[in-house]
Amino acid sequence: MLPTKQDEVAAAGSELIGGPIGRRALLMTTRLTPVRVIALVAIGMFALGMVQKMPCYNGGWFVGASSQYTHACYSDIPHLYQGRGFADGLLPYFDRLPDNVGMEYLEYPVLTGAFMQVAAWLTPNGGSIQHQEKFYWMVNAGMLMVCTVVIAVCVARIHRRRPWDALLVALAPAFALTATINWDLFAVALTALAMLMWSRERPLAAGLLIGLAAAAKLYPALLLGPLLVLCWRAGRWRAFWVSAAAALGAWLVVNLPVMISHDAAGFHIREGWAKFYTFSQERGVDFGSFWLILSQRMDDPLTTDTVNHLATALMLLCCLGVAALGLTAPRRPRFAQLAFLVVAAFVLTNKVYSPQYVLWLIPLAALARPRWRDFLIWQACEVAYFLGIWMYLAFTTSGDAHKGLPTEGYQLAIGVHLLGTLYLCAVVVRDILMPERDVVRKTGEDDPSGGVLDGAADVFVLGPAAHPPRRAAVQEGSGTYVSWGAASDGFALSEQPPAR
Repeated sequence: MLPTKQDEVAAAGSELIGGPIGRRALLMTTRLTPVRVIALVAIGMFALGMVQKMPCYNGGWFVGASSQYTHACYSDIPHLYQGRGFADGLLPYFDRLPDNVGMEYLEYPVLTGAFMQVAAWLTPNGGSIQHQEKFYWMVNAGMLMVCTVVIAVCVARIHRRRPWDALLVALAPAFALTATINWDLFAVALTALAMLMWSRERPLAAGLLIGLAAAAKLYPALLLGPLLVLCWRAGRWRAFWVSAAAALGAWLVVNLPVMISHDAAGFHIREGWAKFYTFSQERGVDFGSFWLILSQRMDDPLTTDTVNHLATALMLLCCLGVAALGLTAPRRPRFAQLAFLVVAAFVLTNKVYSPQYVLWLIPLAALARPRWRDFLIWQACEVAYFLGIWMYLAFTTSGDAHKGLPTEGYQLAIGVHLLGTLYLCAVVVRDILMPERDVVRKTGEDDPSGGVLDGAADVFVLGPAAHPPRRAAVQEGSGTYVSWGAASDGFALSEQPPAR
């Protein structure tokens, strides 16, 4: 697939490097294959993101209350080196943190805690604490850069006939800006590997990686929902149960050694391990969510328990809606499409949206809707939110100076983020309901991310899709017709419209 031939924005952007590829161009005559180019671009953008953090690296993290916000270069990584006991050699989940920290134990899942600990072991103890924190951030940045390359390469290889779609990930501005705020890229890389394994019809490996990803961040477990719906529709139960069992097994293998403690009273759940889950439950309404807008505008804000129940109910409703869409759509949706919708639903309904959560969605968005215009519209909204949250924190920490974005302005930034994500969700839903508009399927492919689902016949369909009329969908401007009929017919390409 040549993006400059199929995407207007890609064609316009290519003018910076000489314009769209010509019909006489010699392809695959260099060692710079698409995957290698994408990996290099991803590294370059990651490096630019590191440069963007330089004002904080050179003092903003350590001097003044609001400098790291006015420069929009905040990162959790240097602050938590000392704040979570790594500087003092404390072991996550086993050693209790000092009382002045405000947190009894590390509040991250086990594999993320292991990632943080490995980086701490690689950080020299000599010099001032500021020097150690800066070195700790650099070590983590190096490890996260490896995760970035893994993500970009996996996206390129999932869509084997469309490797250039991975440039959406490599060039995403929100990716570069948020990559080193926290440790989310580790879970995103494991999730991307899981999706690659599923696309290569390796459900056992995919399940193991989903389980490991869920041990680093909770959201990857959501991918089992779309797999359940799609395997149900295609009757591929064995592949689903293999993946689900492997995911549970991998999660338990990682968590059980930290989860279970034994003393004279017997076995019990370790308090340090449970901190992530209790903290998530007890945490109040926080930055980035529409719940915060409601809380700030209500005379009597909702309690944390009420928000937990309402957010859970909304998420369940969204999941039911995605499941209904998957079982009633004219064609079985692609795995990446339903995965994006489920994770986006979690992002939209959750009581907190940290700016780095956009990293969860970027690879899924590149696979679900590989169209530059829609992707860049969404990215513009996310960059606006990225700037909005730091300007709001600058406002709240600048005292009487009131430098930054006031509450009403921050609420507008949240609204922009929500609308941008909803827009991309709407486009993906439209592609599902109108498969002829899906840019991946326009070339006649079914589901390159689907693995055992790719090209499989449907065995369980609800609604009108169970008995569709035979018809053809015109691919506008190409003269190619993508046809489908009964559930088992699959796709067929023809250069002329079918006889009427």
